[in-house]
Amino acid sequence: MFSGQGSQKPGMGGDLLAVKEVGEVFACASDVLGYDVADLVLNAEPEKLNDTRNAQPALCVLSVAVARALMARGAEPAAVLGFSLGQVSALAVSGMLSDEATFAFVKVRSELMAEAAAAHPGAMSALLKADEESVAALCERCAEGEVLVPANFNCPGQIVVAGAPAAVACAEAAWAEAGKRSSRLATSGAFHSPLLADAAAGLAAYLEDVEFSEPRIPLICNVTAAPLSATEARDHLVRHLTSPVRFQQSVEALAGAGADTFVEVGFGGVLANLVKRIDKTATRACVQDRASFDGFLAASSATDSE
Repeated sequence: MFSGQGSQKPGMGGDLLAVKEVGEVFACASDVLGYDVADLVLNAEPEKLNDTRNAQPALCVLSVAVARALMARGAEPAAVLGFSLGQVSALAVSGMLSDEATFAFVKVRSELMAEAAAAHPGAMSALLKADEESVAALCERCAEGEVLVPANFNCPGQIVVAGAPAAVACAEAAWAEAGKRSSRLATSGAFHSPLLADAAAGLAAYLEDVEFSEPRIPLICNVTAAPLSATEARDHLVRHLTSPVRFQQSVEALAGAGADTFVEVGFGGVLANLVKRIDKTATRACVQDRASFDGFLAASSATDSE
């Protein structure tokens, strides 16, 4: 599983840069992006790293790098799944795009999303004790002619809404009146909502010249919670910007198909924690630094030898 935007933190993955495959992926990304990605991750001020234009490439590169290092040591995933930005990282690891094409793509995507968020201000808020039906009704009631939609289906009881700031504030107030809590997300825009339509149009134009390969490792798409094919990739990656992230449904589909171990690569452990709420029987791990990297490989080899 590949971490989403918001998980980034200065210094993340710093002690993994000495791992051969991690260093190679960072060098490749630096060539494509035109700046030293390792320097950004290690030394940038939080405000700079949190800028969408920097946060997305930095997390994408780290996630791909950690995955490559694990796979080089025999930890081969049966499937890959990202959360929002993480779906871009998954394109590289699944084999649908080369690393170079993935990093070029994340650069364009992050710039388009930052521009759209600046042009069409929005907000996002996580609603707790939520279900799909009650959130749909809330959005209809509180939109008042503005954009307000479910944006992320995180786990049972947690759904994020996105939309115009006033509409999101109205939804939070109505949720509080019903005795339930919400938590405003620190995002620069209403991602996965119609307010990102300009970015989606720009991405569609960019992707006309991008060729996708059939995945070598199945990639579970955020839009459909089902495996993504090369023929669907352009359409789904464009729709991804304005459609909800169906993370809960994706994990449920994987668990239903027999997946019992979910490993987050990137930073923060948010996805591993969401899996705990979706499937309490699943084994979870977050590989984000040298200690968790070595620990996961040691645990894997111990399991393999039993």
